[in-house]
Amino acid sequence: MTYVLLILSVLIGVLLVFFAKLKNSHIKLLLAFSGSYLLSITILHILPEIYIDNGHGHSHATNTKLIGILILLGVLTQSVLESFSKGAEHGHICSHKNTKKFPLMLFISLCIHAFSEGIPIHGNNHNLLWAIAVHKIPISIVLTTFLIQANYSKTIIFTFLLVFALMSPLGHFLANKIAIFNEYHAEISAFIVGVFLHISTIILFENSEKHKFKLSKFIAIVLGILLTIFSL
Repeated sequence: MTYVLLILSVLIGVLLVFFAKLKNSHIKLLLAFSGSYLLSITILHILPEIYIDNGHGHSHATNTKLIGILILLGVLTQSVLESFSKGAEHGHICSHKNTKKFPLMLFISLCIHAFSEGIPIHGNNHNLLWAIAVHKIPISIVLTTFLIQANYSKTIIFTFLLVFALMSPLGHFLANKIAIFNEYHAEISAFIVGVFLHISTIILFENSEKHKFKLSKFIAIVLGILLTIFSL
């Protein structure tokens, strides 16, 4: 179920590009909803779980400080990755038409990001699974649109999207098979929480048109929060 949903979310985004005439405003609303949902899951679900899990070996105060440091490190790391991905994780890619050179740094940074998303998914953590799946749909739409408009070959587009689709399932698989991921689950999850916080807040608050209140975006954000609250 987990592997299928993570791959299917990317496929849905790709299919929407080819078969649905989505306007830019529609994509922004979908991004706002997914960002709100991801942020809410992070605050209401993952953070409490991390602080419950920590406290092994050292004092609770020491571990709490370490968790906070790792969250901040995740925020900083994601900001560095976005200098290479050009903001693809939150739907901001500048299109360059007739580009023949393979976007290697974009590819690497997005794969690292997608891989990290799959790591904290474990057990019956369905809320996080759905949050990541919902997040991947608009990102896949933006990414597919960029690759097509840049006139990359069909082989490059297919390979890029296939590997991108497989990275989160790979992260989930390795996290459940390699002991170190379980041993340091709270610490690793804290780092990834920082990544999620950076991405979701950028989606929600960056590039607001002239800082004006937009009812449709506000409703999308509220729906994401409410869905999280009533699904916990």
